[in-house]
Amino acid sequence: MAYNKPFKNNKLSASSKLWLKRQFNDPYVEKSKKYGYKSRAAFKLLEINSKYNFLKKGQVVIDLGAAPGGWSQVIAKKVQSPERGKVIAIDILEMEAISGVEILHGDFLDQEIYKKLCALIGDRKVDGIVSDIAPNTIGHKKTDHLRLMHLVSYAYDFTTKFLKKDGYFITKLFEGGAQKDLLIEIKKAFKSVRHIKPPASRKDSSEMYLLATGYKL
Repeated sequence: MAYNKPFKNNKLSASSKLWLKRQFNDPYVEKSKKYGYKSRAAFKLLEINSKYNFLKKGQVVIDLGAAPGGWSQVIAKKVQSPERGKVIAIDILEMEAISGVEILHGDFLDQEIYKKLCALIGDRKVDGIVSDIAPNTIGHKKTDHLRLMHLVSYAYDFTTKFLKKDGYFITKLFEGGAQKDLLIEIKKAFKSVRHIKPPASRKDSSEMYLLATGYKL
């Protein structure tokens, strides 16, 4: 889509104007509308899965920080089967209903969410846990990275409680990857750990993803 000078509002910050201009020129934004995805982020997961093929029919998957639901939509289409297949989306933000997705509104670290999750899955473990969570960035790379690593650490700790043997874990990172100690721990716990920057991640973005497969339990 061409950018036709849609923003004349002088009250917008320079960064907001840049973000809006980028949205108008982004082919993935148009594709998300065309295919009915709630966010362009859906294509990041589609591209990662296209290469590594970890989403399978019949899986039970937890989507952390799921709002607005693009990843949950992708997962639901991939894992749903007549016998099994379940997606559980968790976020502190409200989410609209998504076919094939159970939505839990709250912080995944809260005890109430823990209880609700256990009620949904019982005493079984899940096949995969994915996280596209990111903190509100301030533009200072080191600070933004450290903030995200705190979230990644919490997501990984959550994963160790609910992931079954040979399961997978995906999480957003910023450039620099996982902190050394955490990365060492993840590598010990999984058979394979990869750092990936899918084509749908903007070139000027520092984001990347960690894909860990083959949980050793």
